[in-house]
Amino acid sequence: MNLGFLVPCTLYLVPYMYIKIYFDDKPLFLCDTVDEDLQPYIHHDDAIFIDELDSHTVKSMIHEMQLAKIHAGVFYHSNLEELRKAFYKKFTIIQAAGGLVLNEKKEILMIFRRGKWDLPKGKLDKGEKLEDCAVREVEEETGLQKIKLLSPLTITFHTYHEGTKYVLKESHWYNMKVSGDQKLVPQTEEDIHAIKWVTTKEAEKLFPDCFPSVIDVIKEFMK
Repeated sequence: MNLGFLVPCTLYLVPYMYIKIYFDDKPLFLCDTVDEDLQPYIHHDDAIFIDELDSHTVKSMIHEMQLAKIHAGVFYHSNLEELRKAFYKKFTIIQAAGGLVLNEKKEILMIFRRGKWDLPKGKLDKGEKLEDCAVREVEEETGLQKIKLLSPLTITFHTYHEGTKYVLKESHWYNMKVSGDQKLVPQTEEDIHAIKWVTTKEAEKLFPDCFPSVIDVIKEFMK
């Protein structure tokens, strides 16, 4: 499995190549190598490329990514960890965890939240382990019981505004499974209004109505 993101913990031991951060549906890649995955973005008229790291260029990239005419960004620096730290300083960082849950038919559990098809996840509580958070959030949002956490899957990153704060959410995803015919109960107080099991082909048909980071999680699972 090729993990295209920075690893801030010891769960993932595979070398990373870049960090992919979504501004709405627009990807920004923080990288120390411009590989074949990133080359197409470099030459697009609607993409921005920066290869000098200082406080001004970080602010400039964040500003550019919010412009309607820009649809992608690539920020290159030879030291990816140094680049990550400089970028993170501009945000309030929130960690979250969730799961891609399979039933005995190998179907994926998807939820419908705020007009989008999503996967269950939620914010990490103080002192809580990421794995425990992932299981708890899946239980709370779906009503499932006796969830078995199998393995780490991927990490996604996206930004949003919360009042005057600019937030970067780092979501840790896990492979999970459940057994038996369990009742699904959507957590309506979290704006979840539907839950269903879908095949991978059915999940792909829902991609136009999914968040881009959720699409990345499902695609990583399907590799």
